[in-house]
Amino acid sequence: MKLVVAATGASGALYTQRLLDNLSGHEVHFISTHHAKEVQTLELPGGLKIPAGVTVYEEHGSMFVPFVSGSAKFDAMVVIPASMGTIGRIANGTSDTTIARAADVFLKERRKLILVPRESPYSLIHLRNMIAITEAGATIIPASPSFYGGAATITDLLDTIVARILDHLGIAHKLAKRWV
Repeated sequence: MKLVVAATGASGALYTQRLLDNLSGHEVHFISTHHAKEVQTLELPGGLKIPAGVTVYEEHGSMFVPFVSGSAKFDAMVVIPASMGTIGRIANGTSDTTIARAADVFLKERRKLILVPRESPYSLIHLRNMIAITEAGATIIPASPSFYGGAATITDLLDTIVARILDHLGIAHKLAKRWV
């Protein structure tokens, strides 16, 4: 698969790292906001570790990246974590950042778009924005781990969400115990 992974400034850099770590064998294009980089530095000792082969872009408002054009063929985009500011921009079609423009393109081209909000609690505005995005064709997978699998570590908990993302992307994995 040809994928875009985008990180925004909400807490949850561990989710970003685990997803990137589990996409080997796929063409991955990664973009991170300035605020996401600050959070990554706080939450991950040594910062985010970009796996070999991942193409990295800077979020500086430039529209000269391949995934902001509908003519570029990408299979899916995951925004992980997705800040409520980014969700609001996407929900309202405000393509003022590279990430918001890319998400807009994925929606208009009817390509898979997955958003992973981590913030809590949700305000009515947040909920309405997530409804609008869902109605437009995106999938919302909140960063709310499951506990029935008997997770022994934080990584086990994170992987319950990463597993759901991989399921929605159609990527095989063995990250989380399935309900039987």
